[in-house]
Amino acid sequence: MLSNNVDLNAKIPNNVGLADDPKLLRALEKWLPSYLEWWHDMGPTDFEDKPVYLRTAVSVENDGWAHYEHVRMPDYRWGIFLNPREQASTIRCGDDAGKPAWSEVPGEHRNALRRIIVTQADTEPASVEQQRLLGHIAPSLYDMRNLFQVNVEEGRHLWAMVYLLHKYFGRDGRDEADALLERRSGDPDKPRILGAFNQPCDHWLSFFAFTMFTDRDGKYQLAALSQSGFDPLARSTEFMLTEEAHHLFVGETGLDRIIKRSAELQRLDPNGDVRNQGGIDFDLIQRTINYWFTYSLDLFGGEISSNAADFFATGLKGRYREDRLPEHRALDQSYRLPVVDGGRLVERDVPLRNAMNEVLRDSYITDCERALRKWNRTLEEAGSPTRLSLPSRRFHRHQGIYADHRFNPEGELVSQSAWDRDHGRWLLRPEDNDYLLSIMKPVYEPGKFANWIAPPNKGIEGQPVEFEYVKLHD
Repeated sequence: MLSNNVDLNAKIPNNVGLADDPKLLRALEKWLPSYLEWWHDMGPTDFEDKPVYLRTAVSVENDGWAHYEHVRMPDYRWGIFLNPREQASTIRCGDDAGKPAWSEVPGEHRNALRRIIVTQADTEPASVEQQRLLGHIAPSLYDMRNLFQVNVEEGRHLWAMVYLLHKYFGRDGRDEADALLERRSGDPDKPRILGAFNQPCDHWLSFFAFTMFTDRDGKYQLAALSQSGFDPLARSTEFMLTEEAHHLFVGETGLDRIIKRSAELQRLDPNGDVRNQGGIDFDLIQRTINYWFTYSLDLFGGEISSNAADFFATGLKGRYREDRLPEHRALDQSYRLPVVDGGRLVERDVPLRNAMNEVLRDSYITDCERALRKWNRTLEEAGSPTRLSLPSRRFHRHQGIYADHRFNPEGELVSQSAWDRDHGRWLLRPEDNDYLLSIMKPVYEPGKFANWIAPPNKGIEGQPVEFEYVKLHD
């Protein structure tokens, strides 16, 4: 039973009527201590006793789902929230578009749905693990609070997926939920499922790039799943999207603030040397964009994919904003795709259903290009001659039809020797991390910011910028 109001007094806050399902409630309450143990081992545990100005869901209404107060992270109200619906849901895409949506898992789609949910679920704890030590070098209390808000919401998104696994997939689902707490980001023996979630994120430039690019992939994956014919998954991801918007804000504005400050330092230095002023130079910013954008492109999957075609045809996963498109079957249509043939790029027509990953990637790239235009306006307004760019979608790929070939950032085929010679100019390298860590010293005084980043334009939820967003000495 779905409700707009959240049962905040429950051990597991929810609006899905857990109290009316004792067996499920017992299973989730049994999973809770394992989750808290994982959080204590792999979350930002050095700050567990510090009150953080966090927002917490108190309802799922558009205008009232978030409440702000200082909360210690282990006391955060992790919970299970699904968007309620006022009318019966329908399958939104594929061969059965327009028919009633499923409230239970159809047997023929059980394995595919479980795989989709587990893959999405695995990304949530992975990002917490990647970011667990960043509080020690936070550039301000404002930024530290935003980091911790992202962390606890990723934890809650994990709960949303674990609920689906427990409720709809029986013993298999329970086993998968347990395994989510056993894998570790970057672990050589038990890594996370997707490549980008095993990459190190050990400084704030990567954190902002991760939340800008990798969390933005999450936005588009969640948006595609919100169009699913499996109604509980669609409702879960709809609510997750309301929280995901904050993660994207953190990344996009964080990079914008670094770019703004670097332009100021470029102007201050007699030779335009940003590093000489203790800032982050634009070549390093560009390499970071190249690195995280391309790893995030991999997350969409192969350009030509029978799985993507099947997911669409069966109504398991739609396109971005599928419900706003004029048609929902994608039959007798094609997608023009550059492929490598005989050592050169040629265009081929691919059946549209087989290109659904690329269709979603198109929407993502358009969104990223918008952010790049914004950052370049910041540079223009600051009087900087520098401009930043997105690399080609073919550059630095590890999945799909371009993974076995070498491309430069412009998307042109290059030889292996040319790649070996030049890739250090295009991508993050160890000495970049060494430099970034050398300038990233913590700034914990309210209202103060590290030299390498500009302050935000305003504080959080009406609070001033100098507000004590994290009480380190409470």
